[in-house]
Amino acid sequence: MKVILLGEIKGKGGEGDVVDVAQGYAENYLFPKKLAVAATKGNLKQLEERRNNIAKREAVRMSDANALKETLEGKQVTVDAKVGDEGILFGSVTAAMIADAIKDQLNVEVDRKRVELGKPIKVAGTHQVDISLYREVRATVTVLVGVDAAEAAAEVEAEAETAEAEVAEVETEEAAE
Repeated sequence: MKVILLGEIKGKGGEGDVVDVAQGYAENYLFPKKLAVAATKGNLKQLEERRNNIAKREAVRMSDANALKETLEGKQVTVDAKVGDEGILFGSVTAAMIADAIKDQLNVEVDRKRVELGKPIKVAGTHQVDISLYREVRATVTVLVGVDAAEAAAEVEAEAETAEAEVAEVETEEAAE
């Protein structure tokens, strides 16, 4: 069944696109949510008259997405998490946590659904995360996970090694006397 999309639908197309979808998908999802209309002769004629307005809106959306990409690209955010032995997290870092960190640290509002993790982050360290801004426009953000906790653990280990070295040195001096 051919339909005219009234807004962007991930995996199908953008506003004004004429796409072929399953009839059940159109009748049970797209039409009730007013995301599409049937591609009849009358609707196609109206679409041709609206093409100019759709093109203007598309240009504005693309420029906004590119501006947001410039703001986000190459930036670094920190997400604190409890880290156990060997850098394994208690729980995981989710897309919502990354979106909140971007909002707090960079003052940029990003929808959690746009953060493309693939799978939740379960290991402390540095991770590259893609953010889908609009259609093909993507930004890559570096996420530091549990860095404070990991640094604290490294400092504790370093202090423990230093203390052990001092004890060994004192014992060596006592043995020499």
